[in-house]
Amino acid sequence: MKRALVMAVHPDDETIGCGGTLLKLHELGYELHWMIATSATESGGYSEQFVKAREVQIERVAQAYAFAGIHKLEFPAARVETVPLGSIIGQLAGLFKQIAPDTMFLPFYCDVHSDHRILFDACFSCTKSFRLPSLKRIYMMETLSETEFAPSIPGRTFVPNTFVDISSYFDKKLEILNLYESEVAEHPFPRSLLNVTSLASHRGATAGCSHAESFMLLKEIW
Repeated sequence: MKRALVMAVHPDDETIGCGGTLLKLHELGYELHWMIATSATESGGYSEQFVKAREVQIERVAQAYAFAGIHKLEFPAARVETVPLGSIIGQLAGLFKQIAPDTMFLPFYCDVHSDHRILFDACFSCTKSFRLPSLKRIYMMETLSETEFAPSIPGRTFVPNTFVDISSYFDKKLEILNLYESEVAEHPFPRSLLNVTSLASHRGATAGCSHAESFMLLKEIW
């Protein structure tokens, strides 16, 4: 069984970064796993209404993708730096071995959000071939509102080298993104439907199709 795992530092990262690709992989017979690294809690400053609404959104999104597994780490949102890195790595390593994915999607290592950078480092440290022999492909995602705000200097800018034609899945991607009512707003907000569509169209033009998602391939083992 082919298995793909997406690391969503925050719920909605999976849809913005690789939603169309996940839908395509499912149609190709992949078993999909969703790892949600952080959670919004009342103790963390979120309202009871927001916390309850987020749980409903997660359930609906999980059904839309037909995820075989949802793995919630429940680190504090926007405060991942308060969790010892060794503890994060230990939890990730155990789950990765349990899931045994052959394909993994991670946040861009220079995303402006510190949660994204910390989780990338923790995840990538678990991907050595002798620790996770099942893993054959690692991609970094392009996550609107985080990736494009990374410093535009050499070595810290997202430079895609892999493109996935999601033309047949793009409308479904937008439908799923709309489930995150609190995360989508009108243009010029980065996570507007117009901006998501524009990026997919731009990446599609590079790939020679209507709509595409782009990635940075970090590792591929044949």
